[in-house]
Amino acid sequence: MDRFWLKSYPPGVPADIDPSIYPSLVSLLEESFAKYRDAPAYVCMGKAITFGEVDASSQALAAWLQDRGLRPGARVAIMMPNVLQYPIAVAAVLRAGFIAVNVNPLYTAHELEHQLMDSGAEAAIVLENFASTLQQALAGTAVKHVVVASMGDLLGFLKGPLVNFVVRTVKKMVPAWSLPGHASFTAAIAAGRSMPFTRPVLGPDDVAVLQYTGGTTGVAKGAMLLHRTIVANLLASEAWMQPGLRRKPISGQITIVCALPLYHVFAFITCGLLGMRTGALNVLIPNPRDIPGMVKELAKYRFNIFPAVNTLFNALANNAEFARLDFSGLLISNGGGMAVQEAVAKKWLAITGCPIVEGYGLSETSAGVTCNPTDLLVYTGSIGLPLPNVEIKILDDAGKEVPLGEPGEIAIRGPQVMSGYWLRPDETAKVMTPDGFFKSGDIGEMDSRGYIRIVDRKKDMIIISGFKVFPNEIEAVVANHPGVAECAVVGVPDEKSGEAVMLFVVRRDKSLAREALAAYCAKELTGYKRPKYIEFRDELPKTNVGKILRRELRDGALKKAA
Repeated sequence: MDRFWLKSYPPGVPADIDPSIYPSLVSLLEESFAKYRDAPAYVCMGKAITFGEVDASSQALAAWLQDRGLRPGARVAIMMPNVLQYPIAVAAVLRAGFIAVNVNPLYTAHELEHQLMDSGAEAAIVLENFASTLQQALAGTAVKHVVVASMGDLLGFLKGPLVNFVVRTVKKMVPAWSLPGHASFTAAIAAGRSMPFTRPVLGPDDVAVLQYTGGTTGVAKGAMLLHRTIVANLLASEAWMQPGLRRKPISGQITIVCALPLYHVFAFITCGLLGMRTGALNVLIPNPRDIPGMVKELAKYRFNIFPAVNTLFNALANNAEFARLDFSGLLISNGGGMAVQEAVAKKWLAITGCPIVEGYGLSETSAGVTCNPTDLLVYTGSIGLPLPNVEIKILDDAGKEVPLGEPGEIAIRGPQVMSGYWLRPDETAKVMTPDGFFKSGDIGEMDSRGYIRIVDRKKDMIIISGFKVFPNEIEAVVANHPGVAECAVVGVPDEKSGEAVMLFVVRRDKSLAREALAAYCAKELTGYKRPKYIEFRDELPKTNVGKILRRELRDGALKKAA
């Protein structure tokens, strides 16, 4: 197809990158382990581990896993927040020839059981804080081998035991659990150091990761990300970030703030794996909801890359201590996961001097497939251009391309796209076109330069008397009101118009009244887009990545109306 958007690429960024230069993701990682051996790779709670230590520990853990008798392609669930054990566990699973299954550690036992059953995981690596959930979910699953880590495992002889004491006894963050036959993380690595390690034969079309998605919209499905799929995304992302890295001189290695959870595809690729690819230092933030604690940690570093979602950018931009940090090294602020609102982008730029570079991707595309140029100077309101190797079409409901500037469903083709949903060919068929494009479920429009603007999620679209209303548009307008901290819009049933707009608001100014906000909306929005209902909340429900859960708000509103 005609990739006319290539003319809009920043100088020096290639149209295509050959992912076949690495036979597998493992070969790419092992190259980095050797190249950056003595440099720090990850730091958490003041303790850093080097690329060489990740290499040695992950190979030992890989040998231990192989010694359990697992066959090549076995699935291993990894259930941890952002701690030093996470990158070691991922590298170990991949190097052993197994498939990593990223698991949200805040899952309920029911949600976890579904993912373990669906993936057929035979082993699990879990932080002890969540071991009781695993215990409740194990019955009936194929899990035979469990490795349990503790927060203090890798923090040193003095700090480690102290952290474990505080976490277990003072903060009581570890519910009672019992997993007979489990091995501790440190014991498994220690034992694995003296065990033989068999280097598996891995090819580009082998599955590397099962990335589960759809949990907020239906039954979670595992997107099969192949070794070449992830390699393609890493190489394209690395090329795309170069113009941004040239904005200012950098002395030493790149430092990435990893506040988004590594089990989510955005941070997994953009922080964890891209950091290893580029020899960067990842600053791991185990609990980004503790904004004061996070700001205190960030004060220790001169960071260069800051990936985040709109809600996290917003929370930090409204924190007085954050504004006092040193932003002289900040080169790229990646926005993704949800729409970045203009009001938030303006405030972030005013505080940091670094514009938010919004991108777009999904679990099914191994994270990013579009992004704004990383050397831009202003917020664009778009999700940018297709990345190297990526083709994008905007389709109507009949599957035909719409004219430029017209809204339609964003469809994506390229090596970054998953090979399908794990054991769900029927679900795969629903989202793939005959010519290999993945239908995203997102509504967007592309301009003559190739820039794409997200209009909304297909399923979140509100139909009012035949008019299509997109929540993102209304939310962006409301977020510009000085008295609004956060907002979300959903559609609710209406006898006259079919549906009506319902607005949920967290106030920055507690004196803000419904009448004043309604008057503001009347001034800024055409009649059918104006909220019919306004509800003030102390907080909005969110996923662990920070996405606002519109479905939960909608379900709650429907229950009230019933």
